[in-house]
Amino acid sequence: MQPIYRRVVLKLSGEALLGEKSFGIDPQVIDRMALEIAELIKRKVEVGLVIGGGNFFRGEALSAAGIGRITGDHMGMLATVMNALAMRDALERAGFSTRIMSAIHMSGVVDYYDRRKAMHHLSEGRVVLFAAGTGNPLVTTDSAASLRAIEVEADILLKATNVDGIYSSDPEKDPTAIRYHTLSYQEALTKELGVMDLSAFCQCRDHQMKIRVFNINKKGALLQILLGKDEGTLVA
Repeated sequence: MQPIYRRVVLKLSGEALLGEKSFGIDPQVIDRMALEIAELIKRKVEVGLVIGGGNFFRGEALSAAGIGRITGDHMGMLATVMNALAMRDALERAGFSTRIMSAIHMSGVVDYYDRRKAMHHLSEGRVVLFAAGTGNPLVTTDSAASLRAIEVEADILLKATNVDGIYSSDPEKDPTAIRYHTLSYQEALTKELGVMDLSAFCQCRDHQMKIRVFNINKKGALLQILLGKDEGTLVA
């Protein structure tokens, strides 16, 4: 089967890299994710990737501990660069060309983000890791993912979570919760389903960027989405 999307941006939380750890990166998890992404590259799908930094630092939590919120957010941005470096290593070990493009200048470590260069790398089959959020404090990596997806003209934004889609209520607390197969942007807002950060969600809505929410821990789920299977929840 041929993939139904040509170019995608995948949003991973930093916590997705924890595995069984309470802090940092589980090497087995990052290697597994690299192999899942590799399956897309083999099928000529162009892949951009945004990873959060919550496995290291969260600006909000640091603020509660007494560190200034702006400083904490900058620390969180640097954490996303650390995650991107680890993912680049895993992808390159798997044999795939990769570029990290940071919203913060880090000459000698990663490239600075440039939209046209990012699109060129994607068109050449390289995985592009978008790091350091948008380069601004008080902005989530959800917003960075929606912005990059729109900028590089992706076909869809894939939001990876630890549940297999969007439910009518918390499936861990409510056994009668129903998974939505598809939702409109307005339905998601009206039902207050918390698909992603509100500003990021509204940005996707305003630019008709489709969102697919799925369980990254389900083996093969990412490939199934690209092959057009009913995996997770589509918001469009």
